[in-house]
Amino acid sequence: MRAKEKLHSLVAHDGHDERHHGAISMPIYQTSLFSFETYEQFNLARQDEQENFVYSRGNNPTVRYLEDKLAELEQGERAKCFASGMAAITAAIMSVVGQGDHVICTHQAYGPTRDFLGNYLQRFGVETTFVDGSSLDNWANAVQPNTKLLYLESPTSMMFELQDIEACTELARSIGAETILDNSWATPCYQNPLTRGVGMVVHSITKYISGHSDCVGGVVVGTKRLLEPLMNREYMLFGGLMTPQTAGLVTRGLRTLPLRMQRHEASGLKVAEYISRQAYVRKVNHPGLESHPQHALACRQMSGFGSLFSFESAEPAQRFRAFADRLQYFRIGPSWGGFESLITVGELHRDNEPAVSLVRLYIGAEDPDDLIRDLEEAWRIVAPGDPAEGEFHEQNAGFTQNG
Repeated sequence: MRAKEKLHSLVAHDGHDERHHGAISMPIYQTSLFSFETYEQFNLARQDEQENFVYSRGNNPTVRYLEDKLAELEQGERAKCFASGMAAITAAIMSVVGQGDHVICTHQAYGPTRDFLGNYLQRFGVETTFVDGSSLDNWANAVQPNTKLLYLESPTSMMFELQDIEACTELARSIGAETILDNSWATPCYQNPLTRGVGMVVHSITKYISGHSDCVGGVVVGTKRLLEPLMNREYMLFGGLMTPQTAGLVTRGLRTLPLRMQRHEASGLKVAEYISRQAYVRKVNHPGLESHPQHALACRQMSGFGSLFSFESAEPAQRFRAFADRLQYFRIGPSWGGFESLITVGELHRDNEPAVSLVRLYIGAEDPDDLIRDLEEAWRIVAPGDPAEGEFHEQNAGFTQNG
């Protein structure tokens, strides 16, 4: 079978499971602990709680089923699920760094990740250098004798900048450092960093993998060499476990992940191409567009694209907030990866340049033609020179761009 056929079969098919009476869906093991017939069995199980079912803080059959599926999707040897994406990220980082170590991280990584690396870990003697990850020279120039980790996020989730994964992992190997990559945007459907030398991959399961905006979770996938210490230390000691109920919801979403990603990719590209033709748009940040400066790299290390992207505009951010208020299909809210389209509005500040508006769009499962009409109608109301603009200025009297 071709790779795409294998992916669809992997998430949709399981062999007959006599243990669960042939149940098609994995049962939810809503239990905090497991008992044993003999004390000898109990003692043997406790010697490896990550491979045996003793206490659900360590291992649970419903969660383990999901972990095994995710490990296979990412072509990893082992996976561990967590209560949130940040629980997975922080555990992965803490599993490979210690006091006196140095980390290099792309400067466009997820905000809480940057905060954890740049501020929180300083309390424990771990220093981080943030670099423009689009250039390998920046990574190489930041290397110090105590560099223990290169942290990647490719593409990033606001500016959609890529890192050359194979080049970064080769650099890490040359200095004896580990690599972690946040693969939430591309998903295992469109990018498998472990096959390019990355040591551990992290995901916010909250996003595409669950896909229904009804649960929060995270996962770390990698080699047994790196995952086994993490499972026995950081996972067990920090206690950020995924519940079996959440694992059941995520598994349900996982069944349709390849189908949903095909829809997201096609709709996202269609809306991004529409946005790129609008006069109020200065730049669209979507690696699937030929105009993206790293499009060739994106095509080389990804087989498809997510539907989250941003665009830049010289129009004031307040105009785009009014624009967002008038949208019917796009909801205003954080996160992404569910069935619903979303919008957020901010400002982008570059050195020695005026601030520009930065609008992030997430394209959900709605018809892209409806989304495009929605964007057209909302902009028509707030566009400069439109008859409705007087209402816009009256409502926002006294507002300044930085206000």
